[in-house]
Parts: sequence; C-alpha cells; structure tokens
Amino acid sequence: MKIWLDGELVDESMAKISVFDHGLLYGDGVFEGIRFYNKRVFRLTQHIRRLFDSARAIALDIPWSLEEVCQFTVDTVAANGLADGYIRLVITRGCGGLGLNPYLCERASMFIIASTISLYPEEHYLNGLSLITCATRRPAPAALMPQVKSLNYLNNIMAKIEAIQAGALEAVMLNEQGYVAECTGDNLFILKNGRLLTPPVSDGALDGVTRSVIIELAATLGIPLEERSLTRYDIFIADECFLTGTAAEVIPVVSLDRRTIGTGKPGPDTLRFIKAFRELAATTGTPVP
Repeated sequence: MKIWLDGELVDESMAKISVFDHGLLYGDGVFEGIRFYNKRVFRLTQHIRRLFDSARAIALDIPWSLEEVCQFTVDTVAANGLADGYIRLVITRGCGGLGLNPYLCERASMFIIASTISLYPEEHYLNGLSLITCATRRPAPAALMPQVKSLNYLNNIMAKIEAIQAGALEAVMLNEQGYVAECTGDNLFILKNGRLLTPPVSDGALDGVTRSVIIELAATLGIPLEERSLTRYDIFIADECFLTGTAAEVIPVVSLDRRTIGTGKPGPDTLRFIKAFRELAATTGTPVP
C-alpha cells in the first residue's frame, strides 16, 4: 500500500508520524472519509471543502490549496490501483511541545490512505439494522462544535462501546435537550406519512456529505423533506428509518430499543433511496487516471 505523507507517496511501512504530533497527543486535527467507485472519487470537492472549513474553525492552517489536496487524493487512489474503496485523509496540527499551545506547532502534517472498508455486514443492508439509544450525549455546540470533523472522536467511541455491549452495531445519540442528534457515525432519517424527516445540524448532527446527497435525491424522487427536531418517539412511530454516511452509505433500520419500526423490514421508499444513491455514486465523481 502507498500512503501519501507530507508531499510524497511512501510505502505503508514508512508512513509514520512523530510521538510529539499534536494530532496524537491531543486529537488536534481534522479528517475526512471519502468513497470512490468505478475509479471515480465521489463528491471529492465537497469533502475537501468541508475539511478546509473544519480546519479553519479550529484555527489550523493547511499548507496546501484545496485544488492541491484534491489532486493528492486522486494521486493516492491511482497509486494503489483500486477501482472501489475508501479514503481516509487526516490533517494534524503537527509536531509541537508537550503543552497545549498549538502555536508551537510549526507546520501541519497530512496523510492520505486509500484502502477498502466494510462498516456493516452485508446482511444488514438486506434485512436492516437494530439500534439502541445510548446514554452518551452529543456535546453542546458551545463545548465542541459538531460541524468540525475533528480527530477527537472519543464521544462517538464511547457511544459505540455502549452499542456493542448491548449487542447492537449502532446507537442513536441524543443532545442535552433529549432530541436526536445522530448516530455514532451516521446521520439518521425517518419516513412518516410520505415525508422524509431528519434532524437539523443545529441539534448536534454532522452536516454529512451523504446526508446532503439524500436531501438532493428526495427532490428527484418527489418525496417532501423536512429538517426538524426529532425524539425517540418519532423514530418509534416512523413508517421507515435509514442511516447515511460515507462509510455506511445508505442502510435500513428496522428497530430501536427492541421496538419494531414500520413492518420490521426495509421500507419501499428506503429501497428507492438506496437504489438512487448507488446509481449516482456509480456514475459520477472525479475521475482517477
């Protein structure tokens, strides 16, 4: 495997960062997960724009332009000879002292991995996921901005631990007001009476790229969309439910806290969204030479 690291493609065994890197010491950095299909990187510019927005929000200067980062990403995929897969792009604050002061880090560091990923077993795409509601809450925006896709994912990891210990693969996370924010790594949608509903990002959800694709597809499929605050009750009584994310793509949900959602099987509109998403992902994107 070839890894892009600070300006050059190196063998996997040589891709190393310093123990003094603030990304390692403090989770001080940002990242993106990006998919590519049929040698096309899906929504590449949208992902990299979000990366730059996250970096700007935490006062992290990226020493490359947006166009350069896009090109480096494509080059990494090409160097690994993959047609379909997953990209993890990470920017750290760089090497600094053992104190918190980020201004002692002279230059940011970036690495890009192009590989494969399988977030959930295939059977769950066919039969649906069972979710739990976890006790771990999403941080308030005043504490940690949910729109920053930072390297500090401990909040999500603690929620994932709860899910796994409860025998589930994914968990619904609430904000401090008790409204649905998102899942540990995915955005959440429900369908009720022919309408598509999803929590607003102001309730603690990441403004997911796949989320935005589903919003676009809703208009194409003629399904009215509403972004509004949701509670567990709304999920319990939903006709259908599904999750979205770059790694997860679009996956049906059939129960929450052992309560069946809808018929207990992936719903017809959910299947329409899955089909439309897969067709779009397979035919659009930035070409990889």
